Formats: sequence, structure tokens, C-alpha cells
Amino acid sequence: MGFIAVIVAAIAGFAVGAAWYMTLSKQWIAAVGIATDENGKPANVGSVTPFIISGIAMLLVAGMMRHILVMGGIEGAGKSALVGLGIGLFMITPWVAMNYGYAGRKRELTILDGGYSILGPTVIGLVLGFF
Repeated sequence: MGFIAVIVAAIAGFAVGAAWYMTLSKQWIAAVGIATDENGKPANVGSVTPFIISGIAMLLVAGMMRHILVMGGIEGAGKSALVGLGIGLFMITPWVAMNYGYAGRKRELTILDGGYSILGPTVIGLVLGFF
């Protein structure tokens, strides 16, 4: 049952990311500085590699979060979502902000990616809490 929970949570995290970045695609493309075509779409798309990496990353995050929740005796959707929120807000997002600061990335990119770094683990925790 734990393996199924991890897969479902990873899919949920991936889906939320897809919705997040589809909704904020114009802002994200501008913040990253990706070249676009006349329709405002990224000029050189087509590689599935980012999607494969994202899927693997979601499985790793969901698996580790499940481990943390089980080892901590944390049960229930609300508590699990709160753990996910804490992981995103106090661990992942500060790390993203630090890396982007050193790389000289735009503040807008830190906010956009940081937002998903908070939302994603929260949703993963929520889903894991239902199992």
C-alpha cells in the first residue's frame, strides 16, 4: 500500500506542477529568459528529458516524505499536508532562493519556482495523509 501511496502522491505533485507552470507560463518564460517564437511559445521545445526528470524527482520526494511521515508517526491529511508545507516553505524554497541568488536569477523566478516548491510538497503530503 505504501508504494501505491507514493505513486499517487508523485502523480499529484506532478499534476499540480503542470497546472502551476501552465497557468504562469508567460511569467516563468520571461523570468527564465527563454527565447520564444512569434506566438510567445518557447522556440526550441520537444525534449521529454525535463518531464522524465520531473517524474523521477516527484517519486523521490514522495517516497522520502512518506518515510518521514511514517517515522514521525504523523497521520491524517491535515498533519501530513502541514509537514509538506513546512518542507517546502522552510527547506526547499530557501535552498532554491540561495541557489538563484548566487546564480543571479531574477527575483520573479525565485518567487515562481519557490511557490511551486511550497505547493508541491504540501499536495504530496495531503495525498499521503489519505493513505
